[in-house]
Formats: sequence, structure tokens, C-alpha cells
Amino acid sequence: MAMARRRGTALALLALAFAATAALSLLPACLAGVTSPYVRPPPRATLSLLHDADTDDQTPQQVHISMVGPDKMRVTWITDDDAPAIVEYGTTSGQYPFSATGNTTTYSFVLYKSGNIHDAVIGPLQPSTTYYYRCSSNPSREFSFRTPPSTLPFKFVIVGDLGQTEWTDSTLKHIAAADYDVLLLPGDLSYADLIQPRWDSYGRLVEPLASARPWMVTQGNHEVEKLPLVEPTPFKAYNARWRMPHDAGATPSGDNLYYSFDAAAGAVHVIMLGSYTDFAAGSAQYQWLRRDLDAIDGRSMAFVVALVHAPWYRATRRTVARGTRCGKPWRRCCTGRGWMRCSRGTCTRTRGSRGCTEGKRIPARRCT
Repeated sequence: MAMARRRGTALALLALAFAATAALSLLPACLAGVTSPYVRPPPRATLSLLHDADTDDQTPQQVHISMVGPDKMRVTWITDDDAPAIVEYGTTSGQYPFSATGNTTTYSFVLYKSGNIHDAVIGPLQPSTTYYYRCSSNPSREFSFRTPPSTLPFKFVIVGDLGQTEWTDSTLKHIAAADYDVLLLPGDLSYADLIQPRWDSYGRLVEPLASARPWMVTQGNHEVEKLPLVEPTPFKAYNARWRMPHDAGATPSGDNLYYSFDAAAGAVHVIMLGSYTDFAAGSAQYQWLRRDLDAIDGRSMAFVVALVHAPWYRATRRTVARGTRCGKPWRRCCTGRGWMRCSRGTCTRTRGSRGCTEGKRIPARRCT
């Protein structure tokens, strides 16, 4: 099975190369134009992380973890051939007194067939504790992670548009040097752009970090990967490989493209929004966001953080002159609860103050 899949990889790359180029050229008009004086550095070479030579088709690879509720963790990994969807874990290296069994799925994309994508939820877990674990009862690889603390301070790393180039390698080294608790990634993970083996390469590239701390992600435009007639379902690879806790918490969204979760025992509430699924008034995402904000409105918490890949609207002179009014849903959700949108992609709670986190005390209407 694994050999047949590898033989199909070359055909898949050939068939998708032209489609990827064509699809990426169809950028929305709203993305055109200069929005910053920042000058992008020249591109660096693309990385391609292959299988280790000493692994077989049942060796766990592309391992990553994500938070589920206050004291559980989802472990996701891939094997080329059939293997049990079981995670064994404990607080001592080499000893695994606890275990959890999960699910296995696969997906196809044009000529590509994925490996077996396993995930299992383990817990309850103690905060600020290092756990050792292995996947599919495979003795060849042991992983470890540290659970987040249950109190403040709580340290997030936030990175977007990660990709898999030499710039990515530099970024990952900076992240590895930080003693952080959770990584937040608001979209554009692998830059596979229809070429599905790039998802596998990306999974192997980020595994050393993503298997050791929770990575909480949401989608960007590079996750859409939609081909009319051939592959009409968007987000197929993203949803299969990066399952987030959309079915957990006080207000489950029921959609992997947007969700929320608590950290530090509820002192921090994080909202992960979707830019490339419907967010208009009356949409499922909009209605869920209203429920989520209503649920936290009366709670005592230190921070509420919202992340989104691209802003739901822009309030610049240019968009105002063009009569752009797509920001109404966001304004209704945020400003009616003492929230203001002050910076790109960020909704900041400022109840009792008309000041913005950008260091300027300006009228609230300027923030919306």
C-alpha cells in the first residue's frame, strides 16, 4: 500500500503543479495594493523533509498535539500502513501506565492518497507537568510534552504564514529557544497549495516542536485548496490533519474552521476565527461568535484574545470612499460588549476605557 502511494506521488506532483500555479494566480482584488512600507526579504530555498532512513511504514510521524478542554490533549500522528490508534503515556520516560484509543481516517486528493491519520485524546492531565508518550505502541520513538500551567503568567507564541522554507527553519529555531506554553497559528500552515506531499513534509518539519507543546491553529487562504469539478470540497487536507477542539468547551462551534478555548483555568479565553468560511451576519460562524461572546460576557477573566488570518473588514479612507460596509457584523459583535477592534486581525476588550492597545486614546468609533 505504501509503495503504491509513493509511486503515485510523482504523478500527483505533475498533475497538480499547473493547477497550483493557476489557482494561486487568482488572488482577490482586495489583496492588491501596498498596505505597509515593509520590504519583504528575498525568498529562501524550499525545504523538503523526507522520511528518516531507519523508519518503516508503521513508524509514527508528523506528530502534533492540541488542547482539548481544561485537562486533556489530542495527539495526532500518521503512519504509512495500518497501525493501532493508541497513545500510551506517563510521567516517567519509558513507562506508560495510561493509554487512550482514538480514531483513524484517510483522505484522497486527485491522485494522492494520505497515510493513516490517527488521533486520540489523552487525560485528565496535571498542569505544568511533563508527560512521555508513544503512538501506535511503537517502541522506536518516544515523545514528550509539557502541559500548560493552570494559572497566570501564561506564555503564548504567535506565528502565521509559516510555510516550509529556510525562513521557516529560522523561525522554528527562534520558537524553540522560547520557553512557551502554547503556540497559536492563525492560518497558512504548510503552503502545500494543492500539492499534498507538501503537507507530509510540513508535518515532519514542525514535529519536534508541535509534539512537545500544544499547537492551536486556524485556517488561512493557503488551506482552502479547492479545485472546481476535480476537488470541490475546500479544506480537505487541513480538516483531516489538524483537528482542533471545535466540539469542546462551553460553546462548541461544530466546525473545525473556527472555535474557542480557555487557558490558565479560564483566566484567558482564546477565539480562533475563520477568514475563508462565511462570517456574514446570519452565518453559522457569526451566530456562534455571538453565543461565545455572550457566554464569557459575565465571566471574570484577565484576557480575551481573538485571532483571524485576514481582517473581516477594513476601515481605511480607501474602503470608506468605496462604500465598504462589510464590517457591520464584527462591529455588532464587539462594540456592543465593550470591545474595540484596534489592530489588524485583533479584537481587544477595553470595557471601561476608550483607549486602544496601540497606545493611543482615541474615540471608540475610530476603532471600528
